Amino acid sequence: MPAPDVHTRLLQPLNTTRIAYMVTGGLAAIIYGEPRLTNDVDIVLRLEPEAAERLIAAYPAPAYYTPPLEVVRTEAERTAHGHFNILDIETSLRADVYCLGGDPLGSWAMERRRGISIAGANIWVAPIEYVILRKLEYYRMASSDRHLNDIAAMRRISGATIDRAALARWIEQLGLEPEWRMIGQEPNA
Repeated sequence: MPAPDVHTRLLQPLNTTRIAYMVTGGLAAIIYGEPRLTNDVDIVLRLEPEAAERLIAAYPAPAYYTPPLEVVRTEAERTAHGHFNILDIETSLRADVYCLGGDPLGSWAMERRRGISIAGANIWVAPIEYVILRKLEYYRMASSDRHLNDIAAMRRISGATIDRAALARWIEQLGLEPEWRMIGQEPNA
């Protein structure tokens, strides 16, 4: 039996909802960098509370677990840190879903997301600058070298596609200069 496909199992149903989303985290780091193991997919949604029912309908029980409708609506209404999971019961693949809320960086990235085709599925991926910035923030919180390694791989493989001016502006705005220096870079490099 072939390995479960996160693209088909978790992202294709989302495509049917017409809800704006972008893949970020480990899967985006793999797309921009090099292969590594990841057990989930991180998704940022521009989810209006009235679209929660449409989202849940795309992931029907018993094939999927989604939180109750009211929980999804409550998370969608948050101005920051709205979050819930969707689980594919058969494969145990998980989507960590983050609601955009009022996040300026997320809004900037959502306007610059790119559509790509992977394994026969069309998906929306966050811009590389967003993935790098979030990985710098996660490194600041947890000091996991995995984030720095992901950034190094993305810069090595997809470095020519990085909008360096935008990245430098966001590094300064988010106060990520010390973390950027951890990978041996000045904020404008």
